[in-house]
Amino acid sequence: MSEKSYETRLARVVAYIHDHLDDALDLNRLAEVACLSPYHWHRIYHAFYGETAAATVRRLRLHRASNELLQGALPIDSIAEHAGYSSVQAFSRAFQASYRIPPAQFRSEGGASKFVPLDEVRSGDTAMHQVDIRSQRGFTVAAMEHRGSYMNIGRAFEMLFHWLAVRGLVDPRARSLGIYFDDPSAVAEDDLRSIACCELFSPDDVKFEPPVSRVEVAGGEFAVLTHIGPYAQLCFAYQWLYGEWLPRSGRETGEAPVFEVYVNDPRETAPGDLVTEIWLSLRQSA
Repeated sequence: MSEKSYETRLARVVAYIHDHLDDALDLNRLAEVACLSPYHWHRIYHAFYGETAAATVRRLRLHRASNELLQGALPIDSIAEHAGYSSVQAFSRAFQASYRIPPAQFRSEGGASKFVPLDEVRSGDTAMHQVDIRSQRGFTVAAMEHRGSYMNIGRAFEMLFHWLAVRGLVDPRARSLGIYFDDPSAVAEDDLRSIACCELFSPDDVKFEPPVSRVEVAGGEFAVLTHIGPYAQLCFAYQWLYGEWLPRSGRETGEAPVFEVYVNDPRETAPGDLVTEIWLSLRQSA
């Protein structure tokens, strides 16, 4: 078997995990999905992804739980049960080990009141600016559409990178980005439109096939807000960017949709250390 064959088989496992996140983890069933020996497939998965299948399930469930803590009113015991934990205590230990903060504290301190933009923080006499104005040329990405909660776009990214990997198109220099078309406060969750993307340096050499397409990301001038922390907290960064920075900036938004650039890998990075750049298109200044 070639490396591409293994990638293809393991891609089915990743898709199955995303689609059955609330099911009990059955290693034999995952071996069947991968069409690999139950004695060996798990070692192959671990070697390819740097984490066990159980760790993948735990990471995705805690990611969902972090969003439920901030965005909803579910009691913590219900969130714990939804994440697959038999007790609040077990959930709290797992959540704190990953997010470095207990879930109750994350809920109370993870909101907009705790989002302090760096341009309001001073080091000595030098202000550290949270938002950078950057100019960028347009570029091409390989893209996979996602419909539904933005918090679930990870499945599209997994599928996209498998598509690239089996074709030998993964480039460590390439940026990963998500393009988001709708305001989640104004559009029903099931109708939210987004695209998981990976930057391409030689797009004319790529033969695009469904479900992956070629998308051109418009160039121009952008306000770039760098956020450090769990993805579940990004909504507060957006609120500050649109509600406070933009009115004070004297700038107008451009026509292109907002996109996020993911600087590090959530499989290898603690949620509190995740670095996300929010790129807001600006109308060209006079």
